Amino acid sequence: MSVRADVEELLRAGYGDRTIARRLNLTQPSVARARAALGIPAGRPGPKAPDSPEGVFWRRAEPTDDGHLLWPGYDPQHGAHLRHNYARYSVHRIAFRIGNQREPDGRVMTGCDRVGCVHPAHVEDQRMRNQYNAIFGVAA
Repeated sequence: MSVRADVEELLRAGYGDRTIARRLNLTQPSVARARAALGIPAGRPGPKAPDSPEGVFWRRAEPTDDGHLLWPGYDPQHGAHLRHNYARYSVHRIAFRIGNQREPDGRVMTGCDRVGCVHPAHVEDQRMRNQYNAIFGVAA
């Protein structure tokens, strides 16, 4: 059996039969036949677990109407954290890495006025705060 290239690409990327069928306007049985022809086992039903802490971040952060991202259950006393593969991560540090493509220096904090905001463009590390203070003459 000859398998369409777009079907094979999505199967190898881990998409489910229903998703592929819906996306490519095919029937589920035709996608299942392609999966069998390629020797790819059927996927596990239900939502897929995120493959990185960043994936967990994007699944859980809640957008607001005014352009912020809030973390559900945020506690200002203890900060925002998530777990992935049994490790605990700071949500603000993950947001910083997403927004700045580098590891943060020092503590990462929300840079906007919205309490609990974790939008990648709204968080800042110590280096950014020091630069701001040097430019605007604010005492650190």
